[in-house]
Amino acid sequence: MNASSRLLSPFMIVFGCISLFIIAAWSLLSGFGIDNYVLLAANALFFFVCVIVFFIQKKALKNTNPNVFIRSIMSGMMIKMFFCVVAVLAYTLLVKEGFNKKALFISLFFYLVYLAVEVKVLMKLNKQHNA
Repeated sequence: MNASSRLLSPFMIVFGCISLFIIAAWSLLSGFGIDNYVLLAANALFFFVCVIVFFIQKKALKNTNPNVFIRSIMSGMMIKMFFCVVAVLAYTLLVKEGFNKKALFISLFFYLVYLAVEVKVLMKLNKQHNA
C-alpha cells in the first residue's frame, strides 16, 4: 500500500461506514421520512470533495512558506462551501415539493464527520513534516 492510499484510508473507511449504515438502516430511515438517496448522494459528494481538498492541502503542507498552507485551508473551505451550496440549490430546484429537511440536516452532519477526519489526518501529517 503506497503512502497516498494509506492517507486516504480514513476517508474511505468513513465513506464505507456511512454508506453501509444508510443501506442497513434503509427501512428505518424511510420510516422516519428521511430520503435515503439524498444521504447517499451527500456522502459521495463529501467524500470526493474532501479527497480533492485533502490533496490540495497535502501539497501545500510540503511548501516551506507557512502562508501557502493557510491559503490552502481557506481555499479548501471555500471549495467545500461552494459545492455544498450548489448541491443544496440543485436539490431544492429539482425536487421543489419533495424537499426533505431531515435528510439535508443529516447530510450536514456527514460534512462534520468528514471535516473531523480531514483535520485529524492533516494534523498527523503536520507532525511528521515538522518533527
